[in-house]
Amino acid sequence: MRSSDPDFAKTTQGGSSPLYTPEQRCRRDATRWTLVQGILAPVQFLIFLISATLVLRYLATGEGAAAATASIVIKTCALYAIMITGSIWEKVVFGKWLFVPAFFWEDVFSMLVLALHTAYLVMLIGGLGTEHGRMLLALTAYATYAVNATQFLLKLRAARLQSAPTSPTLAVAQ
Repeated sequence: MRSSDPDFAKTTQGGSSPLYTPEQRCRRDATRWTLVQGILAPVQFLIFLISATLVLRYLATGEGAAAATASIVIKTCALYAIMITGSIWEKVVFGKWLFVPAFFWEDVFSMLVLALHTAYLVMLIGGLGTEHGRMLLALTAYATYAVNATQFLLKLRAARLQSAPTSPTLAVAQ
């Protein structure tokens, strides 16, 4: 970073590191993958809410196993879609498929989320464990997904705050 970079000034004045360089911000805003992520994220979250409800219903009543199972498979497919398109987005914006510094911990946690969802599919396809046990695994996967979604929402908020113009009165106060 150059000292003439306005984001550098924010960083050295006690702010956090900027998520994007000006060039990365331009690539982020220009790529269609940003829109794809913007569509897939809320769709996946809606699927998650429906599926979590079905899983909890099954665990509470023992009813609706087929619907809960189908919803978990759909949720997992949505997760794979957002992970693949997200890695393409990172490649376009940052020049690296995954684990870029700006999103390193989100990507690390995403791997855990993906591993738990994949473990559920392996258990389902392999007929491993009990229905109840698989549903508990799905619930664990969903808890990690909720944490990961929160990570990304906080990162989105930080990006918006960093790209918001500073008001003149705020700039003087700093």
